[in-house]
Amino acid sequence: MSFPLLTATAALPAIGAVATAAVPAARRTAAKWLALAFSLGTLVLAGIALARFEPGGSRYQLTESHAWIKDFGVRYELGVDGIGLALMALTALLIPFVILAGWHDADPLETNSSRWRPTQGFFALILMVEAMVVLSFVATDVFLFYILFEAMLIPMYFLIGGFGDRAHSGTDENAAAQRSYAAVKFLLYNLVGGLIMLAAVIGLYVVTGTFSLSEIAAARADGSLSMATSTERWLFLGFFFAFAVKAPLWPLHTWLPNAMGEATTPVAVLITAVVDKVGTFAMLRFCLQLFPEASKWATPVVLVLALISIVYGALLAVGQRDIKRLIAYASISHFGFIILGIFAMTSQGQSGATLYMVNHGISTAALMLVAGFLITRRGSRLIADYGGVQKVAPVLAGTFLIGGLATLSLPGLAPFVSEFLVLVGAFAAYPAVGIIATTGIVLAALYVLVLYQRTMTGPVKAEVQGMADLKARELVVVVPLIALLIFLGVYPKPLTEIVNPAVQHTMSDVQKKDPQPEVEAAK
Repeated sequence: MSFPLLTATAALPAIGAVATAAVPAARRTAAKWLALAFSLGTLVLAGIALARFEPGGSRYQLTESHAWIKDFGVRYELGVDGIGLALMALTALLIPFVILAGWHDADPLETNSSRWRPTQGFFALILMVEAMVVLSFVATDVFLFYILFEAMLIPMYFLIGGFGDRAHSGTDENAAAQRSYAAVKFLLYNLVGGLIMLAAVIGLYVVTGTFSLSEIAAARADGSLSMATSTERWLFLGFFFAFAVKAPLWPLHTWLPNAMGEATTPVAVLITAVVDKVGTFAMLRFCLQLFPEASKWATPVVLVLALISIVYGALLAVGQRDIKRLIAYASISHFGFIILGIFAMTSQGQSGATLYMVNHGISTAALMLVAGFLITRRGSRLIADYGGVQKVAPVLAGTFLIGGLATLSLPGLAPFVSEFLVLVGAFAAYPAVGIIATTGIVLAALYVLVLYQRTMTGPVKAEVQGMADLKARELVVVVPLIALLIFLGVYPKPLTEIVNPAVQHTMSDVQKKDPQPEVEAAK
C-alpha cells in the first residue's frame, strides 16, 4: 500500500499538539521550538504533496479509503484536487509564521508560574487547528468533513477566549469579559450553522444512501441518482447556511470583528487566513458538486449577498478607529469577492475565487502580523494613538505599506490577479454585478491609504518616539510573505496550473460554460 501522505500531513500537527502540551511547565521555550518543528515538518509534507500532484491527472489524487463506521456507511476517505491542495499548502505555509509571530503572546505575566502551562496550551491548540483544517481540505466523505468542520471550533474557542489581546485598551476585567463574549459569539454562530448542516447531511444520506462524494458523483453520471428539486434546494440551503457563517457572508458575519479584535494577532490571522477559508472552499466542493441545480437556483440571491458584503465591509472598514477591526471588516469585503467569483459560475470567476482564497490568506497574514507588531510596541489598537511611525521605524512602516497595498489589490501584487479574474468572470455573466463590485476596490484604496497616513506619516507622537523597528524574528515572519506576494503577483502560473483543472471539473458539475463575447459581424 502506498504511503498515506494526506493522513500523515494532517496527523503530524496533531501529534505535535499532544507533544507540545506534554512539555513540562517550566520549559516554555522548548515547547515553542517543538511546535515550530512540527509545523515545519507539516510544511515539508505539504510540499511533497505539491510535487506529487499531477494537474492534468484524475480529479482526486493521493486518495485513501478505509471503512470507519460500517453500519452508517461512513468511510475515512481522503483525496485532493487542485483547489484543496492549494489551500492545504497555504495552511501549512502560514502556521510556522503564526507560531513565530506569537512567540511571546502566551507567556505568563506572573514571574512565578512554573506550575501552569499557558504557553504549551497556546501552541498545542494552534497545531490542533492546523490538523483539522488540513484534513477538512482533503476529506471526500461528507460525514468526515462535517466532524472536522465542527471539531475545529473547540480549539478556536479556547484560543479566542483564553488568550486575548494584551493591547486591549480597557481594564483587565473588561478585556476578559469582551474576550469571553467574542469567543461565545464565535462558537454559537458556528454551532448553529453546524447543526443546520447536520440535518442536511442526514437528509443527503437518506436520499443517496452514501456519504461518499465519489459514489454520489458516479450515481449522478450513470443516472441512478434522482433527487427531487425541492429536496435538493432544502439540502443546499442547509449546507450553504453553515458555510456562509464560516465564510463569513453578510448578514452572518458579525462574529468576525469581535473574534479578530479580541484574539491575539496570530489567532486573528488563524481565523481569517486559515479557518474561514474552509467555508468558501466547501461552497465549491460540496454546494456546487452535490447540488448543482440548487446552486444555480440560488445564484441571484447569493450574488446580492456577496455584493452587500463587498460594499458593507469596505464602508465599515473606512469608519473604523481600531486597527484590527478595520482589517476584520476589510476581510468581510474580500470574502464577498470570493463568493462572488464562486457563484458567477464562470471559469475565470472560480479560478479567481480560488486564487483569492490563497492570496487573501497571504496578504491578510502579512498586514495583520505587522499590525500586531506595531500594536505590541505601542500597547494600543486605536489608530488615533499613532503618528509618524515611518520616521522612527521605517522597516516596520514599509512592510505595513506593502501589506496594505496588497490588501487593496495593487497591480504587481498577488491579490490583484485574483480580484481581476473575479471581476472579469462576474462581468462576463452579470455585467451589473461586476460594475457594482468595483466600488469595493475604490473603498479599499480609501481605508488602506487613510490607515497608513494616520499611523505612519505626520508628526512623530511622543508615545511613538522610542518605538523600535522590526527585529530579526519579526523580519523572518514578514519578509517571506511579502516576497511571496510579489512573486505570485508577477508570476501566478504555478498556482493557476494547479487550480484550473479543478475549476473545470466544478464547471462540469454545474453544467455551465463561459459566456461567449458578443462580436458584431463586420458589415
